[in-house]
Parts: sequence; structure tokens; C-alpha cells
Amino acid sequence: MLQIENAHFKINDYQVFTIESLTIQQAGNVAFVGRNGSGKSVLAKALAGKQKQLSGKIINQFKSIVHISFEQLQKLINDEWKRNNTDMLSEGENDTGLSTKQIIQQNMSNQELCQQLAQQFGIEHLLLRRFKYLSTGETRKTLICRALMQQPDFLILDEPFDGLDVASRENLVEILAVLAKQGVTIALVLNRFNEIPTFIENIGILADCQLLKIDTKRTILNDTIVKQLADLENIPNMSLPEADEPPTPLADQLDRVILKNGYVYYDDKAIINGLTWQVKAKQNWQIVGPNGAGKSTLLSLITGDHPQGYSNDLTLFGRKRGSGETIWDIKRHIGYVSSSLHLNYRVSSSVKTVLLSGYFDSIGVYQATSDKQAKLVDEWLQLLGLQAQADKPFQSLSWGQQRLILIARALVKHPTLLILDEPLQGLDHLNRELVKRWIDRLINEGHTQLIFVSHHAEDAPKCITHRLTFVPEFDHSYQYQIEQLSKIIS
Repeated sequence: MLQIENAHFKINDYQVFTIESLTIQQAGNVAFVGRNGSGKSVLAKALAGKQKQLSGKIINQFKSIVHISFEQLQKLINDEWKRNNTDMLSEGENDTGLSTKQIIQQNMSNQELCQQLAQQFGIEHLLLRRFKYLSTGETRKTLICRALMQQPDFLILDEPFDGLDVASRENLVEILAVLAKQGVTIALVLNRFNEIPTFIENIGILADCQLLKIDTKRTILNDTIVKQLADLENIPNMSLPEADEPPTPLADQLDRVILKNGYVYYDDKAIINGLTWQVKAKQNWQIVGPNGAGKSTLLSLITGDHPQGYSNDLTLFGRKRGSGETIWDIKRHIGYVSSSLHLNYRVSSSVKTVLLSGYFDSIGVYQATSDKQAKLVDEWLQLLGLQAQADKPFQSLSWGQQRLILIARALVKHPTLLILDEPLQGLDHLNRELVKRWIDRLINEGHTQLIFVSHHAEDAPKCITHRLTFVPEFDHSYQYQIEQLSKIIS
């Protein structure tokens, strides 16, 4: 068992996390749930013995504790890109990145177990591919396989379902249920109550950097559901801060995106294969499909971040790609959030600076900002409830708070095209509802259009008018289905 009594753990120079009493017995599976900034990730590290302990008593009788988190995934990806010291290889430069197979076996080599786990998680066909080129969901699956290679007796998973498609989430729950039956003790740290698996017996509630209480699932859910409903009723019908300059709306007849017979290849494999897609004025799109289908790759073509964008027949905002436009000509019309942006936000900046960078489409701020921009950023921080964190390092925030800041960064200039790739990852229930209402308000009251990617159907804002679906084929390729509302149009 693991027993913690009257313990305090250091978060930073100003905050500590408190656990008055917690006992986790062998096979006593538990889920911990709390708002963003409540200390969930700190608790996960404390359970794993990775958080600095200031006081209290801990008795740990588990032999092999394994902990998985977003931060670990960020470090793995950063380390892989640093092998070449660049996010793009020069001509003739060898790519020294590790393969998926090597990442899985980095801490423990066992070819047979590696193959078995990859097959269970549906990534067997990715074992020889470079890890850094995988999709967000595929990197998550790889990290979990890597953890299970160590055959833990206590498995701590911090937001394990974020970034996974529906089928992958169901598959992971089945695998965890089997592990639980085999005697592995499982602790899940979650933002979503509806992601708590049926085999979990107990739930712990966190708030204000402390473990408030832990009880049976039935007891906790009966209390929490009522509170969540009350919280949603109390969400104010707030207005968003204005743009620093009045947005110049593009002509209504001008198509925002035209992609003709689009292709993207990695290692001679087609990630996007013959996609023809058009985003017209006043259309708001949801893009859905399994992990690794190419959704994020498609978005990177639009944002100008993918080098193969210039070899495609792609027109953005009336200008054909490669016709002399700069990357800034593209980005000035776009607000963008993605898991890769979050993972790669490596610049050491204050929270306020991150928000200000949204006006300049940059990572960090390298030019003078106006008094009006500073005032508007203060309004965004007030809306987010993060005024006190304005001058603190962005990396000092919880993962969920970081994601809220990056969403606001995408919204500050009221862009023509708002591109959100799994934006609600890491957000608690209340903050997800807040963000969806911000998006709907921005689109209904201005000139912004939306392209939205999420594996959770309930996350889609009300403003969605069209859907692009990546439909898997038997050979790991995809067909494309386009829908208007509920009616298939092509």
C-alpha cells in the first residue's frame, strides 16, 4: 500500500500542496478529479515520489511505480528534436531521431513484450517510424506502452485519455481493466468525470492545492454532479475583450481555403492522399478521424507550418500558396491552438507575454507593444481569472491553465480563421464550457470562422456547420467524407 499523512509538497516559492490523509491499498483503484490549477499533476508526482516533500509521513510498499504525464511527453518530443537541433532537416542531414520501437524499449528491452503492447494499442505498424513524426494520439499510446514495459505494480496516469480518439479511449480502458484484474493498482488523474472507468472504486476530489476528500464513486458523484450543474448555471453571459484593431473582414464571396488533390508524404507513405476540400465564407468546420489520420497535418498546411504546403495546390484567403506571400501574410488572418504548439512552446516567457504574442503571431514578443494591447491582455487575464499570474512564468502554470492562456492567445486579435486542434485537452468541465461559449460568441458576433478538431463529439461548439471526416480503410489509408450538418453532400 501507499500511505500519506499530514504531508505538504512544494509547488513553487508561493504554493504548497496538502494531503491530510490518503491510503491506497493494492488493487484499490482510484481516480482523482479537480479543476485546472487544483494541483492534480502535483498529486500525481507526489504519489510517484517525484514531488519535493516539505513535511509529513509517507509509507510506500509498492515495488515498481510508473507515472505518465503530459510533461514527460513534452520532454521526450523536445529531446528528439534536439537530436538534430532543428525542427527541419537540412538537405543531406541524417535524421538521428529514435524510432517508436526504440522509445518503447528505452528503459527496458524486451522485443516480444514491445511487439505485444504495440499490437494491443494498434501502433504495431508505427514501430519503425520516427517517434517525433507521430500524431499526438500516437505519441500518447507510445508513452503508455513504454510505461507498461516496466510491468508496474502501481500505475499513475495523468490525463491518459486526452489526445486519443473514441476507439483508442475504449481500448485503453479495456487494457487498464485487465491490468486491474491482474493486481496492478491504478491511479488516474482526470478532468472529466465521464472518463472515470467502471472498474474504479474510489474518487478523490482536489481544490485549492489540496486533496479535499476521497470516498466511494457513488458518494462522490452524487455530490459532484449537482455542483457541476450549479457551476454551469452560474457561468456569466460575458462579452469578450475587443480586438486591438478593428478586424478587416474578407469579402463574403472569397473562399478561405481551397485544397485541390492534396498530398503529404512521410517516408514514402501518404499521410494525406488526394484530398480536395473547400472552406467557403461563413462556414465553420469540424474535422474528425482516428489518431494518425492526418488531421493535424492538414491544419499545418493551412497555417504555413508544413514544408509540403508549397508543393500542393493550395489557396488561402484568395492567394495561391507560393505566389510570393510571406508566412506572416498567412498567419495574420489566423488564430491557432494545437497540442504541438503547446508541447513546443519552449520560450521562457511570462503569462502576459504569451498572450501579447497572439497579436504578432510569434512565440514570444520581439517588438514594442501598445498601451491598448496591454490593457486588452489585462481584460483577458481577468476573464480567465489569472490576473495574479500575469508576471509569472508561463511554464509555472498548471497544464490546463497553460492551455487556457494559449486559447486566449488565439482569440485576442479576433482572427478571420480560428484553427483549434484539440483545444480542450487538459481543461476541466467548467473551463471547457466557458471556452465553447467564448468561441460561439466570437463567431456569432464577428467575422471569425472556425476549423475545429476534437475526438470528443460533445466538445464541438454550437456554431459548427460542416464536417470533414477521415474514414479509415483496411490498408491504413483514408477516404474523406464531407457533410453539411447531418446531410452528406459529397
